[in-house]
Amino acid sequence: MLNGTSIREYINEKKREIVLGRLANRDFQSFFTENSQPLQTLFTYSECAMLEVETKFRVLNEQFTLAYDHSPIESIKTRLKSLESLIEKVHRYQVPLTLESIQKNINDIAGVRVVCSFPDDIYSLADCFLEQDDITLIDRKDYIQHPKESGYRSLHLIVSVPIFLEHEKRDMKVEVQLRTIAMDFWASLEHKIRYKQDLPEGVAAELYDELLECAQISADLDMRMQSIRKRLDEKISPLAH
Repeated sequence: MLNGTSIREYINEKKREIVLGRLANRDFQSFFTENSQPLQTLFTYSECAMLEVETKFRVLNEQFTLAYDHSPIESIKTRLKSLESLIEKVHRYQVPLTLESIQKNINDIAGVRVVCSFPDDIYSLADCFLEQDDITLIDRKDYIQHPKESGYRSLHLIVSVPIFLEHEKRDMKVEVQLRTIAMDFWASLEHKIRYKQDLPEGVAAELYDELLECAQISADLDMRMQSIRKRLDEKISPLAH
């Protein structure tokens, strides 16, 4: 969302866009004008929670490396949802456009995506992460065991994590997505096709059919690569003793 811009600068830019008439949605204009400061606070606290979760996974990765000589995480990506995406989701969910409603019903203002080497790493990391006593699981959706019709695969967790402010502790929600490199590559391509507005309908349908086939191929590849790693571990382990 921010692309290197601070939350305060982002909020001020939205104020300028409203003054200049660039934001046509009247509901959004009214809501934002009345709630710009509380929204800045909400996004700042969400960013803090996002950084807490990111740090937890980086620590887990270091611990796994020490204990098993294997680094399960290839990369960690973080993002804050844009205000436009937030308002679109409020309308799609048909919930009231109020600050209280957003805090109650929108769980993914802050997002952390953890890209792993192998499918087994996903579940090992998720289990260790959820065992931490300051993490509360709100929702879990396993699109690896139960892929979406499109072929999309990922493990989604909605969690609550505390952030420590000057005089209080506050629980904030973060969406965590865990996927392999192949799953992440596939999802990135699917996203580009979905938002390619000028694709003829027939071409789009053909690409989605091919993409669905690619989803199965990438799933098979994940399992084959994981099998190779396990066989290597079985061969190496006795030698270590």
